[in-house]
Amino acid sequence: MSNAPSPFVRAALDAARALPSSGIAWLDAARRENLDAFADTGLPEGRNEAWKYTPLRALSQRAFALADRDVAATIAVDPALYALPGVDGARIVFVDGAFRADLSSPGGEGIELAPLADALTAHPEPLRFALANRYRRGAADAFVHLNAALAADGFVLRVADGVSVARPLHVVHVSSGAQADTAWHVRLLVEVGKAAAVDIVEHFVSAGDATQLGTVVSDIVLREEGRLGLVVLQDASAATTLVRRGHIRIDAGAAATLHALELGGALVRHEWHADLEGDKARFDSRGVFALAGRQHADTQLEIRHKARDTASDALWRGVADGRSRGVFRGAIVVAEGADGADAALSNKNLLLSGMAEIDTKPELEIYADEVKAAHGATIGQLDERSLFYLRSRGIPLVDARSLLTLAFCRAALESLANDALREHLGELLVAHLPTGPTE
Repeated sequence: MSNAPSPFVRAALDAARALPSSGIAWLDAARRENLDAFADTGLPEGRNEAWKYTPLRALSQRAFALADRDVAATIAVDPALYALPGVDGARIVFVDGAFRADLSSPGGEGIELAPLADALTAHPEPLRFALANRYRRGAADAFVHLNAALAADGFVLRVADGVSVARPLHVVHVSSGAQADTAWHVRLLVEVGKAAAVDIVEHFVSAGDATQLGTVVSDIVLREEGRLGLVVLQDASAATTLVRRGHIRIDAGAAATLHALELGGALVRHEWHADLEGDKARFDSRGVFALAGRQHADTQLEIRHKARDTASDALWRGVADGRSRGVFRGAIVVAEGADGADAALSNKNLLLSGMAEIDTKPELEIYADEVKAAHGATIGQLDERSLFYLRSRGIPLVDARSLLTLAFCRAALESLANDALREHLGELLVAHLPTGPTE
């Protein structure tokens, strides 16, 4: 990068300098270290292989001030904006990155759920590794360093050993639209105890159309024999840029499942990193992006098998219409000693427009013995014979296209056990699918 920082970097540095001290020496030092790392690297450029298909030149010329937490605390938000059927457990709501106690509801017995600021005040030392040592210089990209330097809010969730949480936890990120050209940053820390179980629904919405940037970094630890169901629904406005990085550590005998639906946003990048650390750990992931207009969505999935008899199954779908662009990279790494691993990855995509684009890159690295692994990716169009069949039965072209596209996408959502939520996601997908003819 050039010596002169971009407007994006300059604005971030100004925002960091204006932040008050946390009062915790190691946390302030970690923020400074991450800020220095971000200043040194700047935003990723095209020669960075991990960002090859997601150019950030236009973003680098934008100057985002830090969203005002005092303003965010007073913004009126209608709870109907984020209401979801089948999701009626504890709720934690952030508006422009600021925790809103008035919109949130506490957890139940066996759950420790606290805003990050409160957890740091009460018991800061247990959070030291995650906040100060987890992402050191050279171990993360620019957006993770930016989040670590500027995130002033988030939450800490701990589920005690043996506790099964009956109702899903709802995590809501609201971009208010009331603070134009601002950025917000949130950090999430989750620990699921031994033989414990919890479902989490993370939900991105917008209350207005002003341009905003949001970053979220989450770290999840799933202890032995634990169970985690994670659903991520991204339905932000077309003026929103989102960058989210999630890391999941899965210990022996534990299992995590991810379902992701990407609908909104102007530029969205979601990274998922899963480390299968213990014998017989399992990670299943399912996801869909459905894009239109000039939307850009980038999904990065990396699954690392590090122990014996681990398993992973990834099934992802992409649909691009208009002039949109979708990116998918799925990497499976089977480390030395991870004998008996079983890994599968499938990524299938539909182009609904001649001007849309999808880039897919499946990767497989195997350094162990007696491994079963398969991966594949396709990019195509709707099947003309199926369209002809539906139209011959009197179904209009628009409806026929929507039916086939929905069936294609639903393969990635049908394993979601929450019936009410699964049906709602399908309805959102239908509403988002294109209604006009292909270009």
